[in-house]
Amino acid sequence: MFKLNLKIALRNLWKNKTSSFINVIGLAIGLAACLMLLLYVSYEWNFDKQAKKSKDVYIVMTHITDDFGKDIFTFDGTPTSLSSTISSGIPEIEFVSRVSYDQNLLIANGENSFKKTAKFADADFIKMYDFEFLSGDEKTALLKPGSVILTQSMAQTLFGTTQVIDRTVRFQDKTDLKITGVVKDAPSNSSNKFDYLLPWSEYGKVDKAADDLSWGNYSFNTLVRLTENANILDVDNKMDRLVKGKAKWNHSPFFLFPLSKLHLFGKFENGKSVGGDIDQIWLFMGLAFGILLIACINFMNMATAKSEKRAKEVGIKKTIGATRKSLILQFLTESMVLTLLSIFIAIILVEGALPTFGNLLNISLNISFVEIKSWLAILGIVFFTGLIAGSYPAFYLSSFNPIQTLKRKIKSRGFLSINLRQVLIIGQFCFAIMLIISTIVIYKQIQFIKDKPVGIDVNALVDMPLEGELKEKFDLLKTNLLNSGAVSSVAQSSISLLHHGRNFSGLEWQGMSKAQNSILFNQVGTAYDFIKTSGLKLISGRDFSPQYSSDTVSVLISSAAAKIMELKNPIGSVLKFNKTDVTVIGVFEDYAWDSPYNANNPMIVYFNKDNSENVTMRLNPKQSLQENVSVIEKITKEINPAYPVQLNFVSSSYDKLLRKEKTLGILSNLFGGLAIFVSCLGLFGLVAYSAEQRTKEFGVRKVLGASVASLMQLLSLSFIKMIGVAIVIAIPISYYAMGKWLNNFEFHTEITWWIMPLAAISTLLMALITVSFQAYKTAKANPVDALKYE
Repeated sequence: MFKLNLKIALRNLWKNKTSSFINVIGLAIGLAACLMLLLYVSYEWNFDKQAKKSKDVYIVMTHITDDFGKDIFTFDGTPTSLSSTISSGIPEIEFVSRVSYDQNLLIANGENSFKKTAKFADADFIKMYDFEFLSGDEKTALLKPGSVILTQSMAQTLFGTTQVIDRTVRFQDKTDLKITGVVKDAPSNSSNKFDYLLPWSEYGKVDKAADDLSWGNYSFNTLVRLTENANILDVDNKMDRLVKGKAKWNHSPFFLFPLSKLHLFGKFENGKSVGGDIDQIWLFMGLAFGILLIACINFMNMATAKSEKRAKEVGIKKTIGATRKSLILQFLTESMVLTLLSIFIAIILVEGALPTFGNLLNISLNISFVEIKSWLAILGIVFFTGLIAGSYPAFYLSSFNPIQTLKRKIKSRGFLSINLRQVLIIGQFCFAIMLIISTIVIYKQIQFIKDKPVGIDVNALVDMPLEGELKEKFDLLKTNLLNSGAVSSVAQSSISLLHHGRNFSGLEWQGMSKAQNSILFNQVGTAYDFIKTSGLKLISGRDFSPQYSSDTVSVLISSAAAKIMELKNPIGSVLKFNKTDVTVIGVFEDYAWDSPYNANNPMIVYFNKDNSENVTMRLNPKQSLQENVSVIEKITKEINPAYPVQLNFVSSSYDKLLRKEKTLGILSNLFGGLAIFVSCLGLFGLVAYSAEQRTKEFGVRKVLGASVASLMQLLSLSFIKMIGVAIVIAIPISYYAMGKWLNNFEFHTEITWWIMPLAAISTLLMALITVSFQAYKTAKANPVDALKYE
C-alpha cells in the first residue's frame, strides 16, 4: 500500500508541476528560515547549561533599596567579603567562588605577546563546571599563587601545542606564571568563557580592590553551587542573617539567582525577575513557526483549491472500495513526499546561509549531522510540517461523497471550504503586516537612540588601556602626544568613558535622610583635562587643574547626583567619599556611560592620578585620521614596547551598545521579507489556479465585450478584499505589541501615525502586483483559445 501511495504521490506532483514547484519552494524557504531561527533559539536557550549540575549553580545578586525599603535596582555585583562570610556558615553551599568580570590583559611567551580575555577566580570555580582538562590536575591547578590555566586555543597560540604543563608565561610584562593546566575551550554560549584563568591571589596585582575585604565595593561576582534539592529561600534567609551579623549597616539584600537563567531572565523590576532577552527568544520562535505556518497554509490552500479536480479521483476510488483511511494515508503521503523534497532543499539553503547568519549575530552556529539528536530534530520538523500541511487537505478531500463527485456536484461546505481558505490567507498577511510594522518601529527606536544626545562629544575621541610602562611614564606619553600634533587633549582615568560596573554605596552628604546611604553611585578616578578631553558639558564650576593643590581632595558630580543629594548650590559642598571629606568643584551634565536606553546611576568623578587604567585622547581634526592613529601608535610603542597598541574609538563603542536592537531589526527585516515572499508566492499560485478554473468563463466574457480591466478586477478583487481585512486586523495588534516592546526602554520613540498606512499600502501594493500579473496575463489571452479549452 505504501509503495502504491508513493507512486501516486509522485505522479500527482509531476502532473501538477506549477503548484508542486510553488509548494516545494515555499516549504523549503519556510523550513530553512525555521531551522536557522531555531538554531539561534537553541544556542540562547542553552546558555550556561553545559555543566551536568548547571541547575545547581547560582550567582549572587544584589538588591539596592530606597529609604522605604523598596527594591529600586538589582544587579550581579557583590563585595569581596561576601564569599568568605557565607562559605562556612551555610551547609547547603558546596562550593563558592569570587569571580572577576572579563578583562583583556597581556600574556606573552618570549616575543609573542597577546591581549586576551583573562578571568580571576577562587579554586572552587573549577569544581562548579565540567572543564575538560587536556593536561594538568584539576584538583590543584588553581590553588597555588603564580599559576595559570590556559585554554586549548590559547596554548596553541602561545606555544603551538597543548603540552605546556610547567612552562611559564609572562603576565602584564611583570609576573612569570607557571602553567598548571590546559582545558578545552568553553562554548561561546557560556558567560564564564576565558582564554586563561588565574587564581584570585593574582587579581590584586591588577586591581588593588580585589585584596581588600570590604562591603562597599560591588565590582565582583560571587558564584555558588548548592547541594541537590536545596531550598533557595532558606539559603537566602541564612545568607541575609550572616551578612547582617558581619555588616549591620549593610542595607543591600543579597539573593541567589540561577546562573543558567541570568542571560535570558536578567531584567529585574522591584526585585523580581520580569524577563529580559527571553522576550526576544519568544519573538524569534514565533517568527520561525510563523514563516513555516505560512508555507503550510500555501500547501493547504493549493490542495483545497484543486478539490474539484481531485473529486473525480476520490469518487472512483471510493466506488471501487477505497476506505477513507486509505485516502487520508494517500494524501498525507503526498504531503510527506513534498516535505521531504523541501527539507532537502532547505538543508542546502541553511548550509549556504549559516556562516553569514552566524556572522550577523556574531556567534558560531552549525548543524552537526553526525549527532542523532540533530537528525531527530530535523525528522521531527519534517513530520510536524507534513502533518500540519497535509492533514486538513487529506481529511477534506477524503470526505467527498462518491455519487456527488462522479456527478460533478461538489457542494460547498461553507466554512470548511471557501471560508477557511479565506481565513488562512488573511492570517498569512496579518503576520506579514505585523512584521513590516515591527521592522519600522525597531528601526525608528534605533535611530532615536542614535540621534539622542549622549552627553559627550564622541567625534574623534579615542580610548587606550594605560598599562605597562605607560603607567609610570604617563606624563611623558601625554607630552609627546601633544607635541606631535596628533591629539589636542589627553586625560587619564580609572576606567573608560563607556563602562559597566564601578558602582559603590556609602557616600555621605549634609542633610541626608538616613544615617547610612544605600544609593548606588558610579565612580571614575581621573586627573587633569578630563572635562576638556571627554567633551562633557559643565553646568557649573570647573575641571581639575594643577593650579589648585586642593583638587586632590575635590570631586566633580553629575547633575543626577546633585539632584539626588538635593544640593541647591552644589559648588563648595562637602561630601564624605571613601571615608574622606571632599569638596564639589564642578557639576556636569549626565551622559550615557552604560546603557543608552535607560538612565544610568549618578556619577562621582574623583581625583586619582596613581590608579589609572585608561587613556582618553581627542584627535586633531586638522589632520587625517590615519595620520593621527599612525603617530599615536608609534609614540606609544616607543614608550611601551612589550604591549600591543589597542585603540578604541568611543563612537564605535556606542554603536556596539545598539548591537542587540540592530540585530533584532535586521532579523525582523530579513525574515519578514521571507514571510511576505512566501505569502505572495502562495497568493500567486491561488490566482493562477483560479484563472485556470475560469478559463472558459473569461473567454465568453471577452467575446461578449468585457474589457481587460473588468476581467482583472473580477479575478483580483476578492483577493484584495482579503488583504484589506488582514490590514484591519493586523494594525491594532501591531500597535499594542510594539507599544509593549517600547515600554521596555526608559528612553524610546513613539509609534507615529504614518507607520500604519505605510505598512498597509506596502502590503497592498505587493499583493496587487502579485495578483495583477496573473490577472493581466489571463485577461489578455486569446478568447478563441479559452473557448477551445473544454
